[in-house]
Amino acid sequence: MSRAPFWRAVAACAIAATALLFTVTTPPRLGLDLRGGTQLVFETRDASTVKADAEATDRALDVLRRRADALGVVDPTLLRSGDRRIIVELPGVLDPRQAAEVIGKTAQLTFHPVLEQADDTSADQGTPTSRGIGASGQVLADEGGQRLRLGPAAITGDGVSDATARNDPQQGPGWFATVDFRDAAAWQRLTGEAACHSPSNPQRRVAIVLDNEIISSPQVDASVPCQIGIPGGSTQISGSFTHQEAQDLAVLIKGGALPVPLTLIEQRTVGPTLGAQAIEASAKAGIAGVLLTALFIILTYRLSGLLATLALAAYGLISYAALLALGATLTLPGLAGFVLAIGMAVDANVLVFERAREEYGRAPRRGLRAALDRGFANAWSAIADSNITTLLAAGLLFWLASGPVRGFGVTLAVGVLASLVSAMLITRVLTHLILSGTSPRLARLSGLAVHGRVRAWITRRNPSMMAGRRRWLAAAATLVAAAVTGLALHGLNLGIEFTGGRMLEYTAAQPVSAETARQAVAEAGHPAANVQSSGTSVSVRAGQISADDTAAIERALDTHLGEVTKQRDELIGPSLGDELRRNALIALAVALAAQLLYLAVRFRWTFGAAAVMALVVDTLAVLGLFAWLGKPIDGVFLAAMLTIIGYSINDKVVVFDRVRELWQASRQARFPGIVNAAILQTVPRTVNTGLGALFILTALAVFGGDTLRDFAIALIFGIVVGTASSSFVAGPLAIELERLSKQPPPQPPQPRKRRRQGTGAVL
Repeated sequence: MSRAPFWRAVAACAIAATALLFTVTTPPRLGLDLRGGTQLVFETRDASTVKADAEATDRALDVLRRRADALGVVDPTLLRSGDRRIIVELPGVLDPRQAAEVIGKTAQLTFHPVLEQADDTSADQGTPTSRGIGASGQVLADEGGQRLRLGPAAITGDGVSDATARNDPQQGPGWFATVDFRDAAAWQRLTGEAACHSPSNPQRRVAIVLDNEIISSPQVDASVPCQIGIPGGSTQISGSFTHQEAQDLAVLIKGGALPVPLTLIEQRTVGPTLGAQAIEASAKAGIAGVLLTALFIILTYRLSGLLATLALAAYGLISYAALLALGATLTLPGLAGFVLAIGMAVDANVLVFERAREEYGRAPRRGLRAALDRGFANAWSAIADSNITTLLAAGLLFWLASGPVRGFGVTLAVGVLASLVSAMLITRVLTHLILSGTSPRLARLSGLAVHGRVRAWITRRNPSMMAGRRRWLAAAATLVAAAVTGLALHGLNLGIEFTGGRMLEYTAAQPVSAETARQAVAEAGHPAANVQSSGTSVSVRAGQISADDTAAIERALDTHLGEVTKQRDELIGPSLGDELRRNALIALAVALAAQLLYLAVRFRWTFGAAAVMALVVDTLAVLGLFAWLGKPIDGVFLAAMLTIIGYSINDKVVVFDRVRELWQASRQARFPGIVNAAILQTVPRTVNTGLGALFILTALAVFGGDTLRDFAIALIFGIVVGTASSSFVAGPLAIELERLSKQPPPQPPQPRKRRRQGTGAVL
């Protein structure tokens, strides 16, 4: 007797126990869009003497990390992305101006002797860009506006060992920064030379320059002897600072100078209340979708469906534990992917149960266990192919997307792998344990002895769907024409992720009039901004406006609408918008090419070409719908589109897998009849899987908020179109391509020859 069921049970228990352990002991890591905070993406630029390569970016990353630590941010995340980008996540920091100014400031700190007071007509007004910091003769204005000619830098920021913000009531109410030097002799020498001049002489002053601006130019005290200077290697920078200004200055000085300049190319700020609402909405969508899906599976497959529901619960536990073990950050799109993957995990169970129904119908006397064994074996090819194509889409999301959408790709990939474990291991263990008898009553209770209403109707009617294949292709061409017309007339409403700009979202205490909100934004100096309102929320979409401009808009909204709360602030630089738009097109093109290549290798090039042409119809249909409705095209839409491609190709893989199986078994049959039979045999799986996913997506559309609602709408429409195109577009196209192709029919697998015992006779 085979011991495979025993070892499968052991493996299932071990995996479930490990997943439970991770879930209990490891807290989840929430993204900023779920817990609130600011994410900044900087890009390093070449300096006059330093090239912005990976090494320079790593040095800049170290400086930014010291600054974030000095700001007191709890659990900041800083990492390098590529050779020239740095991603900074600051949980709890909701003021993007403070974050960007302190974290990303160049902070070139130098200490200079003062040569003389320069008049306004002086022609020699060197700047760091023309002369370089430390150049002799540089002219800058001091705190009072007086222009000073400075000597070469005597001390740079690298010579500073520590800096802190302090106040001393005996010196007055203001704050100052205390600076400690590594080279006390250099500081003593600089102040000793300045002390040799009279108190009225500007040369008795020391200029402290930060980023080409004199932040302080104190005069050396009269008690300091000439050539002796200030011993101890410490000084105070005063300038009537507030506490925050002194603290920010100390952070910059202590953090050190950046080796290369930084440019802020992306910024996202999310309020904590919005994150809490997103978690609550996702939880509601997940619970509602799972309950509806479980109820549907149980009603359809009875006891087998109940066991599959238990396996789906284990799937949720395993996929969640896998995300925790990987240290993945849960984002809002990631939660959507987690919920959606539950619906897609139903697919493998449906494939197995439908094949088991077929096997039991052929040989009921062999019992349920034999039917299940054959069902698992026959469904494995389609399950593997469909999951590999979904993994291709998830990999493209992780490779080409950015920000939270990457989290969707990771979650989707983990969900696909966990669904394989759930269906092919846990479901198999449970069904073998419970459904091993031969009792007719158990067979009826299992749900595998009945064909289901869809299969019964198909068996009774036996429609010839491919007889009108030319009409189906004409209908697909009409749908494509309508989509192209929408794209031509309305274009795509590209979001700021693809165009660059700034998106702001606010909530007010009372319902907001769109006209009042537009008037407030116009008075803030941005009449061309796109302002929309819905209930108590206001969204403002503008160009490359600064953080000060956003503060002015918020003040204007406060004046006209009462107190408003900023929920979201996203800034995408123009260069990043061009890059994301280019990557989106590359992702779609690579996705289609990857599917074509995979299907051509696994099946036939005619099948692959037919599937990809049908995918083009699916893609254009969804793009056309969003063009007609004016819905935004953003990173979340890209995630939806690649998911549609993965889901749609799943359905086509199942159909073509059955076509190949039937054609190998009957090579002399007419190919249109083979395709028609394959479609009819796979319709029950298509309907049941589609309904399972639609329950989840409907729950996301109802409970998921505006962002997830558009995501769910795109997926619902895409799944409906993709499911229809598998039968009415891919099938007819495969028939036409096979008619034009000269390829021979696929050969059936050769049976393995059994070695016979010899008789000793010799011929």
